[in-house]
Amino acid sequence: MSTKPTWVIDKERTRRSEAKETVWLFGLHAVRDALLNPRREKIRLVVTKNAFDRLEEAIGTSGMEPEIVDPRKFDVPIDEGSVHQGAAMEVRPLNWGSLADVAISGTGQPLIVLLDRVTDPHNAGAVLRSAEVFGARAVIAPKHHSAPETGALAKTASGALERQPYLRVTNLADAMQELRDAGYLLIGLEGEAELSLSEAVAQAGTRAIGLVLGAEGPGLREKTRETCDLLARIPYTGAFGSLNVSNAAAVSLYAASQR
Repeated sequence: MSTKPTWVIDKERTRRSEAKETVWLFGLHAVRDALLNPRREKIRLVVTKNAFDRLEEAIGTSGMEPEIVDPRKFDVPIDEGSVHQGAAMEVRPLNWGSLADVAISGTGQPLIVLLDRVTDPHNAGAVLRSAEVFGARAVIAPKHHSAPETGALAKTASGALERQPYLRVTNLADAMQELRDAGYLLIGLEGEAELSLSEAVAQAGTRAIGLVLGAEGPGLREKTRETCDLLARIPYTGAFGSLNVSNAAAVSLYAASQR
């Protein structure tokens, strides 16, 4: 009898684990947008009477049966300090398909944001929101050492998580190379770069652009930096000299979207 290699067993175990994975979304905006998203697999909805009144139309559209609870007995597995506004919903993570499908034939401009080890869900959520505003096709992050799809991320994204593809890939450098092979020019944001962001965008011409941003502090990892086509800085005045990663993403997306 043949036995499966360890790597095959590990891969199958990971797939089964991901199939069971669920996320608790909370807050009126995040829950309403998830209720209205036909792509979102919904499992359980817990609301107070007040939240039900405000979400009634979306709940009716979704066909879900809500559990209406007393505000003092709002017992769902989210962080105690979370501002849930009386609404929480258990869902499955969204499946946006393959990187190739989204990058080549996805909706929006041929513009993608890649996040290198950005672990703060508030930063990742804000980047998703900016990506939607400026018409990007996707936000890409590694599966490990990045912000997963959580209620906190969804709340900061203010609905964008339901509409803006957020793809978490096994290896960021491999995903970057796949984008390069598809015709994307990858611009890494780095404070010490010689090129300015506007100069890098001008060099891109009409090519699709991937904007690569690292976590605050460590910035881009060496392998990520080496895989970029260009490194660029956002020019600044004053003594601070750096932006929060989500603000840097918004500035970069604006510059790239105005070509």
